[in-house]
Amino acid sequence: MEEVTEKGFFGKNPALRLKEFRLFLTVRFGLIFTLNMQSTIIYYWVYHITNDKLALGFVGLAEVIPAIGCSLFAGHFVDLSEKRKMVLFCITSYIITGTCLFTLTTSYAFAELGMHTVLYLIYFFVFCGGIIRTFMGPSMFSLFGLVVPREHFPNGTSWSSMAWQTGAMLGPLAGGLMIAMNGIVNGMFAVIVIQVLLLFPMLAIKRKPILKQEKEPFLQSLSQGIKFVVKTPALFGAQMLDMFSVLFGGAVALLPVYQKEILHVDEVGFGLLRSAPGIGALLTLGLLAFLPLKTYPGRKLFIAVTGFALCIIGFGLSTNFILSFAMLLLSGMFDAVSVVIRSTILQLVTPDHMRGRVASVNTIFVSSSNELGDFESGVMAHWLGTVRAVVVGGCLTLGVVAVTFFGAPKLRNFNYDSEDEASPQPSSKEKE
Repeated sequence: MEEVTEKGFFGKNPALRLKEFRLFLTVRFGLIFTLNMQSTIIYYWVYHITNDKLALGFVGLAEVIPAIGCSLFAGHFVDLSEKRKMVLFCITSYIITGTCLFTLTTSYAFAELGMHTVLYLIYFFVFCGGIIRTFMGPSMFSLFGLVVPREHFPNGTSWSSMAWQTGAMLGPLAGGLMIAMNGIVNGMFAVIVIQVLLLFPMLAIKRKPILKQEKEPFLQSLSQGIKFVVKTPALFGAQMLDMFSVLFGGAVALLPVYQKEILHVDEVGFGLLRSAPGIGALLTLGLLAFLPLKTYPGRKLFIAVTGFALCIIGFGLSTNFILSFAMLLLSGMFDAVSVVIRSTILQLVTPDHMRGRVASVNTIFVSSSNELGDFESGVMAHWLGTVRAVVVGGCLTLGVVAVTFFGAPKLRNFNYDSEDEASPQPSSKEKE
């Protein structure tokens, strides 16, 4: 890796001195941008052809099933594979899936197949995207550890999270603008074009060594990632806190309902609401890149998740567009603090040869919280009504914070300086 010695801006942000890390950030931003843009269009598209809140939940369910079911296998495979090649394979797969979804948006497909067939095919290709995601997450996580030196992980994680959140902010906004200006068809086509362009920076990154060379029984290999996470109290506590807080506190899946029935705004307003958490997260991550969270990260994690839950409750009760936007923006700011702390803990305590498998377990937690949360939101809104579903979810998140605060003291007292003690030491058999 390149030597990092420059002062000034790059002295405070040494990870950015690395050319391959900058290429990595380009790919990470581009992927999240296109996937969020595509997701925004799909949720809008599905709700407006079905007018059914439960259909929105099924979009999340279609992605979470493979994301949870295939994750452990994907992590095992990624640890045994060359990471650059795996990322290239995933991008290519996303291009193929995106092309199929683009085809479904055309008037010809709708006329020939009918609404119900198109809807089932949307679910199917979202399902395929969930499978790809199980390989993409561990591949990108592992590649990060190969392009950034360990001593620069906190700084690199802040910039990586910023790239993610920038894409998460601009993607929905671009999706809303494309729907308003050019329609769903052109928006889906733009996703394909951008993903094709991402192949070029990815090809500029050099091939990386495969750190896990030894073969071990398949089932034993799959279980290693789970055992590692469970035996690392700070990491396990952070994952559980994130999973249940976002599972209950997610409101993004119901934004089409708020846009149409509660706030009464147009497609641009929908895009702004969808991007509001990303805007807040980006502002926070910009600050954290220069003012990193060096002290009491565990306690700050609990404060951030509490703030997130209160913002979701405020959003659920709001009938004013500006207030709703502000609540979502603040929720993104609090969530960004949570993401940086959790991601840094994950990077610091995970051994290089287990990155794929541990990242796969992380994917299970993330998918459970995000896509399963979308399904939960759709079902709760179907049963309780939209506003009650969001408010109850925020209250349940506060309960999760309280339980985890008292039940996970090692997370509460976690310090970055003690990451070696936080991670389980390998057995003599694993060292051999």
